[in-house]
Amino acid sequence: MKNKSKLLTLVLLSIIVLLYIYKPELFVVPTSSSYNDTEVTNIIIFPSERFPETAAHIKEAISHGESPICTIDRKGAEANRKESLKGIPTKPNLDRDEFPMAMCAEGGKGADIKYINPSDNRGAGSWVSNQLDKYKDGTKVKILVN
Repeated sequence: MKNKSKLLTLVLLSIIVLLYIYKPELFVVPTSSSYNDTEVTNIIIFPSERFPETAAHIKEAISHGESPICTIDRKGAEANRKESLKGIPTKPNLDRDEFPMAMCAEGGKGADIKYINPSDNRGAGSWVSNQLDKYKDGTKVKILVN
């Protein structure tokens, strides 16, 4: 019985090694750093003490693989919001926060959605909008949470 177990282990290890050699893409582990930020020179520091629920959501979304890079696309915001919130029901006294934000080209379908306090969400949206006002559409901005 011991020999069969050793043989089976050897066969399985051999298969894994062969797969690793001939199909290495099967062993790639996606990370949250799969975005390209080499072209990003603009950074905003999001104030977690002012908007704690939104800040927590941004951190969670990035830790789940969403990009911290926002390519500003104001014209696409309405369509992105419609896509990201499709099928997500409203809840009384809560907003549906999306990250990446609708005004980012990275937003839209597949954005991370979380229910949060409306005043936190809307205050955060206003704050971000004011911070990004000086940038043209197409500008890449990295969003960091303090």
